Amino acid sequence: MSEPVIRLRGIRADLGSRPVLRGIDLTVHRGEVVALLGANGSGKSTAVRSIIGQVPPSAGEIELFGTPRRDFRDWRRIGYVPQRTTAAGGVPATVTEVVSSGRLSRARFGLLRKADHEAVRRALELVGMADRAKDSVNALSGGQHQRVLIARALASEPELLIMDEPMAGVDLASQEVLARTLKQQVASGVTVLLVLHELGPLEPLIDRAVVLRDGCVLHDGPPPKAVGQHALPGHDHVHPHDAAGAEPIRTGLLS
Repeated sequence: MSEPVIRLRGIRADLGSRPVLRGIDLTVHRGEVVALLGANGSGKSTAVRSIIGQVPPSAGEIELFGTPRRDFRDWRRIGYVPQRTTAAGGVPATVTEVVSSGRLSRARFGLLRKADHEAVRRALELVGMADRAKDSVNALSGGQHQRVLIARALASEPELLIMDEPMAGVDLASQEVLARTLKQQVASGVTVLLVLHELGPLEPLIDRAVVLRDGCVLHDGPPPKAVGQHALPGHDHVHPHDAAGAEPIRTGLLS
């Protein structure tokens, strides 16, 4: 087995006074594509946010590339795509400007050199947005916004790509572009951790699925087959602890 890129041991985390993660263990090895699955409120996004440092765990240990996260400094090795949001956060910006911000971790003294500009251009080409490079992100559709966020993460040429619900609310054309882009990254050796509500068009790329329920790991192994919500081990319905209005998990292709 290759070296661990992410390792969580006994991670607990609270949001306010509510326990969200209840002692989860998770290891992602170099070159793996791992999907975090679970119903709304199961702790998927909190697990990812604990890995990148946005949610401090109340107990347990996190390692990135063999280094305790509290000591980890080489963040250019990690590309992060948050849950869908506006790419510029309401600030007027062009597509190129947003994607270029993902390259700053590799830029010298905050100045982009020729190699940096080329990396930005490649990232835009990967997600099919090169023709919109000079456009304002405020003129983009939801799917195009998501492509820009992914290009921003790819601009740093990361070894580890962490994506939180990359397919949520995205049109089919953008889903196919994102699946193709991810396939290229995986082929080049990038390690991937994905938070997903359903496997959808990414299913062929997934090596392992980790299913969370109520902040605990319910399943860690082969991805469930695409036969609907009942494919997830132990998951038959929306559970009482899930957020109000939560939908059951579906693992089949998106309609």
